[in-house]
Amino acid sequence: MKDRYVLGLDFGSDSVRALVVNTATGEELASGVSYYKRWMEGKYSIPSISQFRHHPQDYLDSMTEAVKIALAECGEEVRENVVGIGVDTTGSTPCAVNEKGEALALLDEFKENPNAMFILWKDHTAVQEAAEINERARSWGGVDYTKYEGGVYSSEWFWAKILHILRKDEEVRKAAFSWVELCDWIPAVLTGNTDPLTMKRSRCAAGHKAMWHEEWGGLPSEEFLVGLDPLLAGLRDRLYEKTYTSDEKAGNLTAEWAEKLGLPEGIAVAVGAFDAHMGAVGAGITEKTIVKIMGTSTCDIMIAPYEVIDNKLIRGICGQVDGSVMPGVVGLEAGQSGFGDVYAWFRNVLSWPLESILPELEGIDDELKEKIAEETRQKILVKLTEEAVKLDMEETGLLALDWLNGRRTPFADQTLKGAIIGLNLGTTAPAIFRALVEATAFGARAINDQFINEGVPIEQVIATGGISQKNEFVMQVTADVLNMPIKVAASEQTCALGAGIFAAVAAGIYDTIEEGIEKMATGYSRTYYPDEERAKKYQVLYEKYLKLGEDLTPHLQGI
Repeated sequence: MKDRYVLGLDFGSDSVRALVVNTATGEELASGVSYYKRWMEGKYSIPSISQFRHHPQDYLDSMTEAVKIALAECGEEVRENVVGIGVDTTGSTPCAVNEKGEALALLDEFKENPNAMFILWKDHTAVQEAAEINERARSWGGVDYTKYEGGVYSSEWFWAKILHILRKDEEVRKAAFSWVELCDWIPAVLTGNTDPLTMKRSRCAAGHKAMWHEEWGGLPSEEFLVGLDPLLAGLRDRLYEKTYTSDEKAGNLTAEWAEKLGLPEGIAVAVGAFDAHMGAVGAGITEKTIVKIMGTSTCDIMIAPYEVIDNKLIRGICGQVDGSVMPGVVGLEAGQSGFGDVYAWFRNVLSWPLESILPELEGIDDELKEKIAEETRQKILVKLTEEAVKLDMEETGLLALDWLNGRRTPFADQTLKGAIIGLNLGTTAPAIFRALVEATAFGARAINDQFINEGVPIEQVIATGGISQKNEFVMQVTADVLNMPIKVAASEQTCALGAGIFAAVAAGIYDTIEEGIEKMATGYSRTYYPDEERAKKYQVLYEKYLKLGEDLTPHLQGI
């Protein structure tokens, strides 16, 4: 019997990755990456106000290019035997659509309007709306719709973003029939069912970000929503009631998209989900394991059987949702709003002279200037890491809070800002960098502690994502701070691999996700073990980090 293959599509913050995987072995045959053209040009986003938008055409163009790159590496026999597609995306990343399910920014009249585009996960323009949702959930006298969302609704999530746009942009408000998460829209496009009322909506997205729960029959009630703002009147009926887990088919690949992508027509397309949840599957998640997807931000995923949860409400996390990671267990999500982004921020600060002074220097040709700037930018974090490793953790005298992009978990608060204390005239750039690395590790520890304190045991840590593969210093510090070994997933593309596993189940290759994981997940490349002495010292610093956060929170909110 011929080998059969699946395609995992991973829609990230900067690019789309397409991964071709052998369903029998989990072998990753080829991958293709395509960066979003408009995003890379800096269009439609304003970082100073935390506005981050993706043009829907970028998704379609980059998906097509990434798939073609991957398939070109494989040969005709592999292409002809691709049996399914799985899709993961960032989230919550919603967009306004018309009655046909067309993203508004694909229409001529909205093609340059950021409010008609997909609102990226890290867009924090809806802080006020999130605060109003939290207040109403606690005060309106009915059910607290945030109780399965960790008890705090975030500006990064579905309803807050929608309400913000409805208030801000009358033209978009008039044209928006419904709203669709990116992880729902891509499978809908590929299968030709973009009707907002009938497309299959992700249990993962609905449960974690839209306050959907079977207990109250789906989405929050019309009374709750209209009381929040009359602009939401009627929208509930134009969204969805039922949700689906990603082991199910969203539909079959249309002839049009089969031709565009170079794939067989009619192959299975799985229901979409968020990248972290599928990444946890690709990393081989099991009970009592926390999977940390470590990139620009982090997402921390766990699963728990019903008997462990037992109607408990896990406070301060990003939700507990039946089937959001895999069917038959409750998926638990947490995360940090900034991880790699914290290091990137510091690199950008140090790069300021390269952007503002170097271009003005005389006697150096422009080509050489650009070469100097680019090579320097590329080497800053490498050199900082080399020097930070040499520093004794007790000698820097610095302590930082990692909330430069707000705090996602524990207890979401996107109004928070970061801080560094202990600076003096002898403080060096490597010392500051080390403090920032330690701060992100302390943030990771706070998430672990929140789960444990809420009655969810952690016996194993698995890391995946770019940082886990590339920066040994960050990983060792994190292991020391957690005081637990950290296994690094062998695959560098666990999100796309997880999407491929779901595709294999949706295509009928395997009956369950557990079976797919057993056959296709690829194990671990290395393990970081904590150093006993450093772990003891970091315990003291971690307690200071917690106290500093508690003391400074009133001063860091909303400034």
